[in-house]
Amino acid sequence: MAKVYWPYFDPEYENLSTRINPPSVSIDNTSCKECTLVKVDSMNKPGILLEVVQVLTDLDLTITKAYISSDGGWFMDVFHVTDQQGNKVTDSKTIDYIEKVLGPKGHASASQNAWPGKRVGVHSLGDHTSIEIIARDRPGLLSEVSAVLADLNINVVAAEAWTHNRRIACVLYVNDNATSRAVDDPERLSAMEEQLNNVLRGCEQEDEKFARTSLSIGSTHVDRRLHQMFFADKDYEAVTKLDDSASRGLEPKITVEHCEEKGYSVINVSCEDRPKLMFDIVCTLTDMQYIVFHATISSSGSHASQEYFIRHKDGCTLDTEGEKERVVKCLEAAIHRRVSEGWSLELCAKDRVGLLSEVTRILREHGLSVSRAGVTTVGEQAVNVFYVKDASGNPVDVKTIEALRGEIGHSMMIDFKNKVPSRKWKEEGQAGTGGGWAKTTFFFGNLLEKLLP
Repeated sequence: MAKVYWPYFDPEYENLSTRINPPSVSIDNTSCKECTLVKVDSMNKPGILLEVVQVLTDLDLTITKAYISSDGGWFMDVFHVTDQQGNKVTDSKTIDYIEKVLGPKGHASASQNAWPGKRVGVHSLGDHTSIEIIARDRPGLLSEVSAVLADLNINVVAAEAWTHNRRIACVLYVNDNATSRAVDDPERLSAMEEQLNNVLRGCEQEDEKFARTSLSIGSTHVDRRLHQMFFADKDYEAVTKLDDSASRGLEPKITVEHCEEKGYSVINVSCEDRPKLMFDIVCTLTDMQYIVFHATISSSGSHASQEYFIRHKDGCTLDTEGEKERVVKCLEAAIHRRVSEGWSLELCAKDRVGLLSEVTRILREHGLSVSRAGVTTVGEQAVNVFYVKDASGNPVDVKTIEALRGEIGHSMMIDFKNKVPSRKWKEEGQAGTGGGWAKTTFFFGNLLEKLLP
């Protein structure tokens, strides 16, 4: 019998271009007085822009300007960034992390370089199990979900939840309270999923969309996963407009034009600036299978202007009105999902099973609805952030806030902040204070600083 010879393919062949032309990253703190310049040069590849923007935003850095060029097989970007206080990035650990992740070694093992606490979607993530929930939002839903987990002796060690257009998407990291390990018993997982689905079935009345719970397999950045869940849920089909007269000027203005000379579709976004705005837009374009070839990002005061030159991955541009309208709606939804007005409640307490259930129950008993939430654990301390409104979606009365402070404050570190549109607080002479969209981000601020060594 004749031998059959097959050609040999070096498994490292795919990385050959990267090894010949390794990426370079430089951190420049001398060229600009106001900000740090992060310069990235590398071989171009699908999704590389999102990877870079994701690294910067996960470090809670604000991108004030950016110049993107990725034509001709080469990726050349310059980002102007500041920290949350508007200062240059001078922390050596942060600079080393950026250089490591975006440099040659980082690109060789990009899947291992996620910023801590930003990966979800794996059945067992280390010593945690990941749960994904999407359903119709209603007052008290988060309290009911956390109560189910507490009754099963399952501890929530981290979570993030967004609401948009009367829908809620939530990702929770949980473990067995007795062992502090991932929940891997099939019967227990089945019981947990069944009970959670029973809670969510109460959300389906008068709703065409189905609620669902999943223990998913895969690996995705948590913010990106929330965008993907809403996108799959088609929340963009009914984009909510801001009704408040003080907020009407904050609506994003998005246009789609055609560039005949280069064969690109040009997307212009003009809106109120806020942290992670660029990430939300680039994430949405990437998940819609569009490639960004050039982009210019700028911000002035509370206003942001972003321009993207794109094509679909098949090389086509946005030629029909239907395609253009869909992209505009999806970007509007992506911008709105992370916006939160009103009161934010930040609290810190010793981590224990049932803590999230207790806090959300108290919020529900005071007639408050959670519009956005984040939970993390640092050592033995749990740090929670909730953006709240009353059950009708209106701002919370100050008396209610004081009642909450009196009930919770004796057993937990607690802080309240009132988030108002940046244009409004700037007009009131409060620019530069802690409030407003321009400074509102989803991180745990001073509470985490007190806990970290």
